[in-house]
Amino acid sequence: MITTAMGLVSCNDEWEDEQFVQMASFKAEQNAQGVTWAYLRYNPQGKVRFDLPVVISGSTPNTQNRTIHIGLDPDTLAILNREQYGDRQELYFRQLDTKYYSMPETVEVPAGQSTVTIPIEFTLGDLDQSDKWVLPLQILDDPGYDYQANPHKQYRRAMLRINPFNDFSGTYGGTLYKIYLDGAEPLTLNTHRTFVVDDSTIFIYAGTRDIDYLDRKNYKVFIKFTDEFYQAHKNKLEIWSDNAENNHFKVGAEQSYYTIDEEWDPQLPYMKHKYITLYLSYEFEDYNTVPGQRLKYQVDGTLTMQRDLNTLIPDEDQQIQW
Repeated sequence: MITTAMGLVSCNDEWEDEQFVQMASFKAEQNAQGVTWAYLRYNPQGKVRFDLPVVISGSTPNTQNRTIHIGLDPDTLAILNREQYGDRQELYFRQLDTKYYSMPETVEVPAGQSTVTIPIEFTLGDLDQSDKWVLPLQILDDPGYDYQANPHKQYRRAMLRINPFNDFSGTYGGTLYKIYLDGAEPLTLNTHRTFVVDDSTIFIYAGTRDIDYLDRKNYKVFIKFTDEFYQAHKNKLEIWSDNAENNHFKVGAEQSYYTIDEEWDPQLPYMKHKYITLYLSYEFEDYNTVPGQRLKYQVDGTLTMQRDLNTLIPDEDQQIQW
């Protein structure tokens, strides 16, 4: 009994003590390419704010006031590009120019609080989406600072992949989007990504091209969503190319159009599903793949995108479940 009593006296509530080192980290989950998508509502006139979370890790609340220092990280971006694309520099992620954003160099974390956000103001009205823009950030570390930066690169660094969006942009399913080469059996891709031009216009790459083609800028297809009625539940699309002189882009015989449908989720009554379907018909010529030859393509079919909205979130832009 005496031994047991001595053991009980010597015990303490270890769970109340900090179990880890309290370190500063970004909350920015990376994808397979090592970047974090930053979704920004397109706004041609004003700024769009993106809040990047900074977390003080640990098993207990942050114990002191801390000033976290944030800086650019072009070196890690260069390493990332070489790892992903080798010497194919045309495919590299490009660092976003300072004219497109502003942000503070430091952020304060008060004692007793473990999470704050860095407000980054973006102005992206004329940003060309045919390039892969990234804002590479890191938490700076110095012995004189009142914190320690997390040594793991996926927490200390945030490679923000800039992605403006509007009501129609996103990734569309393409199994019914037929791409014919000189009358041969049609080609299809599972998905086609679209990019913002303005509030009512997006662009897609012609045929089977995507953002990883070196000649992609020669084959943009612009799609404008109009309010002009076409048929029951269908509105007209205007489509064109900014390089028709070279790629011989032509609008197809069938009118291009779009439809929008909405429904509530039967299991989650707060979740709304929005379905956008595009029907596109056009022709173009590939003048880059085979030197001295022009490959004629005809494209005809539908693209469909589902956008899920969590209506419990009051901010409409934040409702989208990416």
